[in-house]
Amino acid sequence: MSPLATRLRHLALGWCSVGLVYGMCDWLQGVGTVVPETALDRAIPFSTSGIWLYLSFFALIPLAYLLADMPRLRWLERAMQMSALVSGAVFLLWPTTLHYPALADTSLPASVQRMLITVDSSQNCLPSLHGALTLLSVWALADARKPVRTLLMAAWGLGILYATIQTRRHVALDLSAGVAVGVLCGVAIRQWLARRAPVPSIEPVSI
Repeated sequence: MSPLATRLRHLALGWCSVGLVYGMCDWLQGVGTVVPETALDRAIPFSTSGIWLYLSFFALIPLAYLLADMPRLRWLERAMQMSALVSGAVFLLWPTTLHYPALADTSLPASVQRMLITVDSSQNCLPSLHGALTLLSVWALADARKPVRTLLMAAWGLGILYATIQTRRHVALDLSAGVAVGVLCGVAIRQWLARRAPVPSIEPVSI
């Protein structure tokens, strides 16, 4: 299998599993509990202008699979799958929603956000998979050998998280929970893969 085909396979298995869990949970859920806003949410004014940065999340994920070092792809795939399963369990056991602001203006960003609302779930809020997958994608692309890229990816990820609150697709509580899920699943999968790694054999030294 070519390197590109390998990358696309990991992308499909990692990201599509998230979409499958997300969609099934939305279909099976009951009425959601409203996640309250915090002081941080109130400090970030609502604006649909952040919708472009919010949607850039859908470019960040495939970019992570295309640019990350090959040995990280399996980790990224499994960490996304585990994040989806953990989040899906919470979605089913405790569905949550938000007080979504009204979109009264007719600007292009507002129109795009209204289109997004028609296809997105209004209940799969806590923990935010947007936050979890953003964290994992930036983590996969972080590389001490490439400090400029690492800095740019971190800034992009932080921008996405900010825009997620700015557009009120999530609030600070469920976004923070999503980031925490990403961290915990990333660490757990890294340790699991490390335990499964073959131990190199040591050949006897002849004297």
